[in-house]
Amino acid sequence: MTPISDMAQLLARLKDGGESFAVATVIRTVSVTAAKPGAKAVIGADGQVLEGWIGGGCARHAVIKAARKAIADGQPCLVSLQPKELLAEQGLASGDELEGRVMASNMCPSKGTMDIFIEPVLANPELLVLGGSPVASMIVQLAAGFGFSVSVMRDCFETQSGSPIKTVYDDYSDVKSDHAHRYVVIATQGSGDVDALRAAMDWQFRHVGFVGSRRKMTFLRDKLLAEGLDDTALQRIKAPAGLDIGAVTPLEIALSILAEVVQIRRTGTLESV
Repeated sequence: MTPISDMAQLLARLKDGGESFAVATVIRTVSVTAAKPGAKAVIGADGQVLEGWIGGGCARHAVIKAARKAIADGQPCLVSLQPKELLAEQGLASGDELEGRVMASNMCPSKGTMDIFIEPVLANPELLVLGGSPVASMIVQLAAGFGFSVSVMRDCFETQSGSPIKTVYDDYSDVKSDHAHRYVVIATQGSGDVDALRAAMDWQFRHVGFVGSRRKMTFLRDKLLAEGLDDTALQRIKAPAGLDIGAVTPLEIALSILAEVVQIRRTGTLESV
């Protein structure tokens, strides 16, 4: 079994490096099983077991599959690994859910049962702020306090010691297209609106908010449609960005936008306020 100190050091290193991972813990066993309650493993987003042990190949595949899903969804889960015959007696099959447990088939000769709790530990989501407007500046100042990794474009912000900005991109093309936990706020406000919108359509994101009126967004959408951009993708842009809290000042608008992003991050949906 991996020493607790070694695993703690790994967890700290992964967090500091901004990597998402999952911790799998055996919490219950019945009959003969290789791993016993308390056994742990750290699993990376790519499915690699980075440290620890939760059993042999019989358990490994099911746990890795569940861990990758938990990291992608951002939600913990409880996997119950049971012999196929026992699942059949209950009218269940691998992949079914019962009382908060996800069933998985144990094909090992030992025919034991294990319940494994899988907890995802996600890297801080990226909040990519496009533009150098007063609203953009306020969002940058506030966002880190809400647990976001703040990214900006170099021509809009100058980073200094103690800056909340974590990543500065030189160009839109430097932004990696794939990012499972990215939120984008386009606060260009008249300075490069079309370029920012066009760039955002090439990225993976959970939400894009545009700081501007619906009328302005309709005008810009029509312009981008004429260039051949996909209307379905453009419809995902929320305009105006932010919850309707009667915000007037740049700070209030920034607060409304961050409230909207937090709502989507925590609930997965956007509800009107």
